[in-house]
Amino acid sequence: MGMGKAWVEASPEARAVFDEADRTLGTRLGAPLSKLCFEGPVETLNRTDVSQPAIFVTSVACWKGIIAKTGHGNGEAPLVAAAGLSLGEYTALHLAGAISFKDALELVTLRGRAMQDAAEAAPSGMLALIGADEAQAQAVCDEARGADVLVCANFNAPGQVVLSGIKAAVERANGIATQKGLRAAPLPVAGAFHSPLMAPAADRLREALGKTSIREPRCPVVSNVTAQPHTGGAGSGGGPARTMVDSIRAALVSQLTSPVRWAQSCQWMAANIKGEYHELAPGVTLAGLMRRIDRSLKVTSHDKPD
Repeated sequence: MGMGKAWVEASPEARAVFDEADRTLGTRLGAPLSKLCFEGPVETLNRTDVSQPAIFVTSVACWKGIIAKTGHGNGEAPLVAAAGLSLGEYTALHLAGAISFKDALELVTLRGRAMQDAAEAAPSGMLALIGADEAQAQAVCDEARGADVLVCANFNAPGQVVLSGIKAAVERANGIATQKGLRAAPLPVAGAFHSPLMAPAADRLREALGKTSIREPRCPVVSNVTAQPHTGGAGSGGGPARTMVDSIRAALVSQLTSPVRWAQSCQWMAANIKGEYHELAPGVTLAGLMRRIDRSLKVTSHDKPD
């Protein structure tokens, strides 16, 4: 609990973001979003249908607080690139000017609800493998899958791969990984995110994205699916060329059922982007991952206003 509260108490600009979110969502989540973030209960806040809009709003509030504090309050700070892990890609696209705050909030709220519903439709989960490279993680999947769904879902950092699938297959993978000398840790999540089990959620998100106004971002925004910046180009299978906006819509849909290539995304930024790296609230997870991806890059985390 207390998500974003320190920023709201320190920054009128951050408070305005939460106020706008409360006006937009009303009590659709069971209570105003700010009340859930600041007061809980934690069991409600941890549900993916609530946590997704909560994290998105907290990140944007943090950003507004930072740019006001650094003298950019009347305009945007000079972003040279943006990226976010899974849900964070929506924050990145919003900060880069591709999606308005209200539209992005509606999308992440729908995304969270759709993913929660898909998770509840089948007993499923996720398992983190520590010390595994992609080939080792894939081997665990292949050995544990059987007739069930089990895939590599997140490549977070060298030696950290997350598996996602039907609960029975995840449990088999836990035992197999241990036998192979890998550390395995079940994750406290609602279901098998970034796996084929999220296809119903992807269908709902596709419909919503088709009705959402999206513009070309003003700086590169790295896609979780490709680990490259969103761009236009030739259509698949010899089809018509896609605009960048079409590609953004398609990638955000594909993201729900495809692995998140965060390590490769950070490696692309390290090789191509010069500048300071900043992690928005809540948490400091991405800074920890970057230390495993490229220790030469320092990430400043802004979980609290100090």
